[in-house]
Amino acid sequence: MTDAGQSAQFTKHVRAAPEDAAQIRREFSSWLSTHLALDPTKASDVVLAVNEALANAAEFAYVDAPTPGLMHVRADYDGDASVLTVTVRDDGVWRIGETDHKNPARGRGIPLMRALTDRAVIDSNHAGTEVRLQWDQIGQNCGNRTT
Repeated sequence: MTDAGQSAQFTKHVRAAPEDAAQIRREFSSWLSTHLALDPTKASDVVLAVNEALANAAEFAYVDAPTPGLMHVRADYDGDASVLTVTVRDDGVWRIGETDHKNPARGRGIPLMRALTDRAVIDSNHAGTEVRLQWDQIGQNCGNRTT
């Protein structure tokens, strides 16, 4: 576990495809449990929010491309501030307004990310999309346990 005041980082660059998103989710979940002291519910919430960002990049970023491009995942834990920031970025063209929301089971990923985080910012432009998810006061008890 990362001690209070320490930082930790997770970085991956993979193909924006569902199977690669699933692999990154598993690796991120493992990293999270190794570096932060989270209760199971909070850990599940963090992984679910990150999974939604990964799934959106895998599904929408390169929809018009002949092959999937890359998605970039970076998690930074600032131990001094007890803040976890996860960024999922792609170089594709994701057009939120053009996605199919006729299916009532669709269109819940962004509201879910916002509900599960303290801050969720989505910046989409011609160069790609960046989803930045943040949690405050997370893992703050790590390294401060008494026996």
